[in-house]
Amino acid sequence: MMRRLRVAAASLAALTLLGAPSVAAGAGTPSPDPAIDITYVEPGTDEVRVLVTVPSGGEADPASVTVTFDGDPLAASASRVGDDAEIARTTVLAIDTSDSMAGARFAAAQQAATAFLSTVPDDVAVGIVSFAGEVSVLQEPTLDRDAAQAVVDGLTLSRGTRLHEGVLRAAEIAGVDGQRSVLVLSDGRDTSRTPLTEVTAAVTESGVIVDVIALEQRGRALEALRTLAAAGDGRLLEAATPEALTTFFAAVSRALADQLEITAALPPTGRLEGDLRVSIAVGGAVLEDAAFTRVRTTVPAPVSAPAEAPRAGAVPEPLLIGALVATGVALAFLIFTGLTRGAAAERRSDDVEDVISAYGAHGRAATGDGPYAAPGTPMTPAGVLAHAKDAAAQALAGNRSLEARVASRLETAGLGLKPAEWVLLHAGVAIAAALLGLLLGAGNPVLLVLGLVLGALGPWIYLGLRGSRRRKAFDAGLADTLQLMAGSLQAGLSLAQSVDTIVREGAEPIAGEFRRVLIEARLGVTLEDALDDVARRMASEDFRWVVMAIRIQREVGGNLAELLLTVAATLREREYLRRHVRALSAEGRLSAYVLGGLPPVFLLYLVLVRRDYVSPLFTDPRGWVMLGFATILLGVGALWMSKAAKVDI
Repeated sequence: MMRRLRVAAASLAALTLLGAPSVAAGAGTPSPDPAIDITYVEPGTDEVRVLVTVPSGGEADPASVTVTFDGDPLAASASRVGDDAEIARTTVLAIDTSDSMAGARFAAAQQAATAFLSTVPDDVAVGIVSFAGEVSVLQEPTLDRDAAQAVVDGLTLSRGTRLHEGVLRAAEIAGVDGQRSVLVLSDGRDTSRTPLTEVTAAVTESGVIVDVIALEQRGRALEALRTLAAAGDGRLLEAATPEALTTFFAAVSRALADQLEITAALPPTGRLEGDLRVSIAVGGAVLEDAAFTRVRTTVPAPVSAPAEAPRAGAVPEPLLIGALVATGVALAFLIFTGLTRGAAAERRSDDVEDVISAYGAHGRAATGDGPYAAPGTPMTPAGVLAHAKDAAAQALAGNRSLEARVASRLETAGLGLKPAEWVLLHAGVAIAAALLGLLLGAGNPVLLVLGLVLGALGPWIYLGLRGSRRRKAFDAGLADTLQLMAGSLQAGLSLAQSVDTIVREGAEPIAGEFRRVLIEARLGVTLEDALDDVARRMASEDFRWVVMAIRIQREVGGNLAELLLTVAATLREREYLRRHVRALSAEGRLSAYVLGGLPPVFLLYLVLVRRDYVSPLFTDPRGWVMLGFATILLGVGALWMSKAAKVDI
């Protein structure tokens, strides 16, 4: 990428030294201080080439050149630009050939162009574009001065002034390589339909320097020319008389001749852009200029080392192998547990002794797990799994509160697993997640810990979500269930027979819970206590009211069917109101999901596609602190949004 830089400032200084009659607003004002000017920078892989324009008439000392890049000194050499120049230079003359140029103006324009061609350096390729009623490329950029002079001598006038299209065409034929400039001469306003904004945008994007000479212009026409010059990082030069054109053209040519080509070696760093500063001794005074520009085309390859040093925080290879082995064992346990889960659930439902031992004297589910492996069980895959379950059961036996909590969550979620089986499955998931984090992080312990935490929390959260969905389904179908029970009672069935009707004709999870009520009732638990256990397991306040109504009816008498119908109507109205509130709060909940999930999902995306960009977050202690604070803030924000969007009915 090449940066557009200034060249007209040096031209202006040259004009002042040559005694030009009038330039822009400079007539009657002090002349600018002489200065050097960086006009073009050509980046490279290990060196950068710079064109610098020095004040006209000043004697520059190439040996005195110094170059710095972001404050770092660079080894540099300078020479006068000549035929052996490495940087290509191109100038396109865009000349107004409208009828308004007739007479002395046209003759002066041809004379000025001739003076330019006779003084411009030999290495500068010159192109010529004329614009009037039509835009014509009369000469592509060439070093053949005779061909260019023949074009100038053959210029003719016509009606119209397609100034904007002429500038666009001149910028186009200037090419894309080296220092490129366009010198525009015009004495009238544009008569085409091409908007000025389109021209300025194209000039800015092309990187071509545009200098404009306005011949006897004023008002809006002059402002349009000034806008063109500003878009091309050039300068508007005002010629008050046709005779001044030759002086202006010669000054621009002199500015091209007063250039130095500087070659500077780049430091062995990967910086592509920075502050390039050049200083040269000119006429006994040290002049300097600076530009923020690109100096390197590609990032240098890193210097190869004999052996790569171990990265800070990397996990040793023996630990990685041990983690792989442990994870393999855990995954084997996970697979065998999944394969035998259905058989274990079926065995437990069919074994009468297991059913009886699962309930205590008050109808509460006991949490203890019996032995899975009999003495002398061979160490087959099934035997290893049985011994692992026994080990998990013994570990839970020392913490009855944890075992009861796990059993309660499993019952609420409707999973046919014992606490020991679930703990074994949970451990396998945690180890597998830790291994996945270890592999994704290429041995980084932070991702190992993160994977372990996610693996430990994920199954527990899954149990909660599954139980929550099951409870919501239970509450949603409760009104229809009570109506079905009331219909059974009105048909002459007893309460126990109406519960059996729900088991046979109801939908899950209500049918499964009522099936358990019948089993408990057959084992000696009262029907009211068994129903109360359902309300406890499902955390259903509505069903607890139903059980309370049944108890009251059993004590004082009355029409239970009518009572259940009344309760069903009340629950149906509550469910309608609950769904209505959820619909109204859907936007808030969706916003909470999006805002809460966007940061981690985007971080995961960056880890997958731009790992080097986010790796400091996982390899630098400061990144760990940032991740910790971000996690805390994200958790607080998610909790805040969930509370704001939640409405209890």
